[in-house]
Amino acid sequence: MTFHSILFDIRGDSIGEEPSEAPDFFVDLNLDQVVDAITASRRDYDLKPFFYMTLSNIDTIKYRQAVMQDLEQKTLFEYLELFARKMRAMREHLVQVDRLFHKYQKEAWFLDAVEIYCDAVQGLVQNLNLVDMESRGLLTFHEFLSNYARSRRFTSLVTETKKLKADLSTVRYCLLIRQNSIRVRKYDDEIDYSADVEATFEKFKIGAVQDYRVELPSGTTMNHVEEGILDLVARLYPDIFSTLDDYCARNSNYLDETIGVFDREIQFYLAYLDFIARLKRAGLKFCYPRLTDNNKEIYVEEGFDLALAHKLILENTPVVCNDFFLKDQERIFVVSGPNQGGKTTFARTFGQLHYLACLGCPIPGSGAQVFLFDRLFTHFEREEDITNLHGKLQDDLVRIHHVLEHATPNSLIIINEIFSSTTINDSVFLGNRILEKISELDLLCVCVTFIVELASFNEKTVSVVSTIVPDNPALRTYKIVRKPADGLAYAISIAEKHGLTYDRVMERIKE
Repeated sequence: MTFHSILFDIRGDSIGEEPSEAPDFFVDLNLDQVVDAITASRRDYDLKPFFYMTLSNIDTIKYRQAVMQDLEQKTLFEYLELFARKMRAMREHLVQVDRLFHKYQKEAWFLDAVEIYCDAVQGLVQNLNLVDMESRGLLTFHEFLSNYARSRRFTSLVTETKKLKADLSTVRYCLLIRQNSIRVRKYDDEIDYSADVEATFEKFKIGAVQDYRVELPSGTTMNHVEEGILDLVARLYPDIFSTLDDYCARNSNYLDETIGVFDREIQFYLAYLDFIARLKRAGLKFCYPRLTDNNKEIYVEEGFDLALAHKLILENTPVVCNDFFLKDQERIFVVSGPNQGGKTTFARTFGQLHYLACLGCPIPGSGAQVFLFDRLFTHFEREEDITNLHGKLQDDLVRIHHVLEHATPNSLIIINEIFSSTTINDSVFLGNRILEKISELDLLCVCVTFIVELASFNEKTVSVVSTIVPDNPALRTYKIVRKPADGLAYAISIAEKHGLTYDRVMERIKE
């Protein structure tokens, strides 16, 4: 099988025109925070577009999962990081070429860049020979790279580069400086008197003495004197410098396009695995989910919000994990319970896990089966926008109408606390109409709401509740469990906050 991409299984199945902006739901699900953290240390690769587009082909998702699993080998991961460092050094040399002005200095930096590239390719071929790989992506890339390293084009480049470097190392010259003039001639085995001079004056050295040596500038740019000297040196060795001119002209496109693309695409995997490694060290679990496009029964064991977990781990705060599942005809989670109890976090977790799974990434959890969606929609509460002359309720209705109008039976919808600006009767009526439409489309949905009546809408709805500590209703467990939504947890929480629980009231009466 011919290799063409480490991200896409089939030629033509590619990202196409890379999206420049994140999907609309990224902020609602805090996926913008996740992607920012993943790509923070690798900004020069422009990886965000890879995280802005999910895959629609299960085979391509499995292709990526297999590559991820191979890269969990520490040795292989380090080999590819070494390759990346060399390629980064090569690019830095090419950037320097564009910054310089003198012809021969530019050519010298270019020659060094090609030398680094040849070393990177040869080193990676040798290192990949030392590890066991199972993914089709890395196996076909290894085959491609091995064939490329044996190709006449590459071997000629290596040979020519080594010879030219060796020839340039033979360039030796002398400077004859007299007043304001400098003469340049070839080195003729003149004696180096530096050691003799130091030995002569050593006997006059008494105790600590001042060092009068002057450090030569070490910057990359040359002044006009240095440039003039280099021009004269080139005239002394016309054959070598003519060969250098010809070499640079003929090898301007030395970088193989496939290797250049691989160098960037492999960072998608390395960046993600590097990010979750910190969470794994804290004891959190990740798994490769099973994806289905014809079965809406899903489950996740020990799932968690990736953005929140990243923040909590930095603060040395424990992360609460949750299990959830939908079976048979169940399609909609209706999440209720006290405020600040983890309801919105649960909704974000549901969306994050499905999205990351459709990128081919390992997701938070010890085991999972998720649905391959076509589009993901979110409807989170927004502040009222005074510029559009709409009320908050009208804004909510316009937005949810847009979602339901564009959703298909294979879409995911996540709704978080809407219709809070109207009466409870209107909220119940509108909520029922929305769930009715979602049920008709047979959509997978999470609906976070204060309207407990929605939890028993029909056989497709599942009531899950954020729980509190039984002995202290003011404390949240952040666990989301299947149970009927009776509203008591929320009421007890409010009563506790204001000192109006039965026990507190009785204590005050006795006083």
